[in-house]
Amino acid sequence: MLLESKNIRLRAVEPEDLEFFYKWENSTSMWHIANTLAPYSRYELKRYIAASNSIYESKQQRFMIDFKPEEKTVGTIDLYDFDPHNNRAAVGVFVEESFQKRGLAKESLLLLNDYAIQFLGIHQLYAYILKSNQRSFRLFQRCGFRTKGTLTDWNKTVFGYEDVRIVSLVSGLSDNLTT
Repeated sequence: MLLESKNIRLRAVEPEDLEFFYKWENSTSMWHIANTLAPYSRYELKRYIAASNSIYESKQQRFMIDFKPEEKTVGTIDLYDFDPHNNRAAVGVFVEESFQKRGLAKESLLLLNDYAIQFLGIHQLYAYILKSNQRSFRLFQRCGFRTKGTLTDWNKTVFGYEDVRIVSLVSGLSDNLTT
């Protein structure tokens, strides 16, 4: 199966995932990363899950990350802002804190990259990463993404404005190429 590795399985969102979304999407510690300004109700999240369509309709695709050894859902990984004309999409990944530092985000990102390139024909994946989020930046670098630029004072945080790095992975390019 393409969306499975030694430790993780990427799967479609199910109605039973509602409580995960409710917990994760309403964690105020993550709002500055997701540009969230208010909590989501269970009703809103149920509607989101029910409306999960083809990436070609909704321009996004979310997968749940299951940790196979413990048969536990530990995070999500997303393709969003899908542009089928230019064959590109943005990527976001979240792994629950108690499961971080185990390589699960890297496994998930590599699986998602393969899926996006092989099945969707995506030519370029990209991510916006807060300059202060060094762990996320290193994760994307280890998966072949390269820095393409910096957006100055791009995100407003409780501490002021913060720069955002843009990283991308272009399919077919050698890892030896520099930006």
